[in-house]
Amino acid sequence: MSHRILVVDDEPNIVISLEFLLKKEGYVVAVAGDGEAALQQAGQFLPDLVLLDVMMPKKSGFEVCETLRANPALAGVKIVMLTARGRETEVTKGLALGADAYITKPFSTKELVARIKALLG
Repeated sequence: MSHRILVVDDEPNIVISLEFLLKKEGYVVAVAGDGEAALQQAGQFLPDLVLLDVMMPKKSGFEVCETLRANPALAGVKIVMLTARGRETEVTKGLALGADAYITKPFSTKELVARIKALLG
């Protein structure tokens, strides 16, 4: 069975390229363009992993991460923060809220795929 990945980003170019890349790798992909849509999609799609931007409309990636971790049905989902916000305080906050990894933009697609494969086993 293919792993399910939810891509959450408000930048359409990033969403399109990540969706293409992940589908090419054999993953089932869903997308959301803001924090509220992310939570709704997560509840319906039940992803194995969420690629989560920090700076988004409606709810930030930090809020989404915290909400996912508080939901028993989704608490086991792997969360990778994927963001341009790379200051140490933001990385620490993301990891403290329950993110499994924190990757800053611009990122290497090879490294991203390797990190996803490692997290999903």
